[in-house]
Amino acid sequence: MPFENEPAYTHGQAPKTAILLCNLGTPDAPTPAAVRRYLAEFLSDHRVVEIPRLVWWFILHGIILRFRPAKSAAKYASVWTPEGSPLKVWTEKQAKLLQGWLGQRNHPVKVRWAMRYGSTSITSQLDAMKADGVTRVLVVPAYPQYSATTSASVFDAVYAWAQRTRAVPELRFINHYHDDTDYIAALASSVQRHWKAHGCPDQLVMSFHGVPARTLELGDPYHCECMKTARLLAERLGLKKADYKVTFQSRLGRAKWLEPYTEPSLIAMGQAGVKRVDVVCPGFSCDCLETLEEINMEARHAFLTAGGQEFHYIPCLNDDPEWITALCNISERHLAGWQTQTAIDPATLTASRTAALALGARQ
Repeated sequence: MPFENEPAYTHGQAPKTAILLCNLGTPDAPTPAAVRRYLAEFLSDHRVVEIPRLVWWFILHGIILRFRPAKSAAKYASVWTPEGSPLKVWTEKQAKLLQGWLGQRNHPVKVRWAMRYGSTSITSQLDAMKADGVTRVLVVPAYPQYSATTSASVFDAVYAWAQRTRAVPELRFINHYHDDTDYIAALASSVQRHWKAHGCPDQLVMSFHGVPARTLELGDPYHCECMKTARLLAERLGLKKADYKVTFQSRLGRAKWLEPYTEPSLIAMGQAGVKRVDVVCPGFSCDCLETLEEINMEARHAFLTAGGQEFHYIPCLNDDPEWITALCNISERHLAGWQTQTAIDPATLTASRTAALALGARQ
């Protein structure tokens, strides 16, 4: 395998650190053609689908990519914003704010964002970092809970890039932060603000993205980390076990996935006489198709149709200052030994602060 061309080497170059904030990905547009391209890449990842390759190729290209893109495109269109995909919009804003927050702490660290699938790829951003003279990269997945289907796939993409790179930068990876105190506090604050404005529900539903049930049996810690996040959040909110329920959404195919499933659970609640539910999605750091359409539209309709009277969706953390502070604290800990607080150029510091404050004011 040939190596990529290296940028010109400079003797005595000081180490330069950067952060790569990685999210899942999104189609370039809410159209069947764009969704087909995105799904083809996403569902071809062996981390995502562990069915034997030849069998899965016929299922993917013979069935899924022929019928699913049009239906999915309509769903994407229902949540698309003038700025584009919500996932892309929020991830980009988080990266800018994280750089600003770190700049305020005198950390001159460049933060770039990337998607595992689709445009603004991990490869393209790592190439840009190399061209900019970066010698140390902290990879930060946007997934609080580790899963081989998400976090490990991000790492695979970084490793694949490194295999084609002659001078590989120093690399560090954050596996998870599902039980981080600041992350849990940010989640709890977002729920408490909602309750202060709208009152409390009969049930709080914590919906996490699902994965095949067999991954738990094979040693993936995702289920356990989701349950710990839920427990810590409930403790922070002062909830009893009967006050909340943990569910899993976004099932694909007929195989058994982690249970209980979100929508059937909400239907059962409505049928049982539960009048109001609030749903929060602690496994998503950004609002996206799975939260805005699957939960706030489809799940809402299912609950209300089943007899429920009031459904509240509590948005993801997105650009919440407490969350950006938590992300900054998490990143800062993992930068230890690479990046020390140094006196940087006042103009650079002022620019970082101004950018962060301006972006926050626009939200």
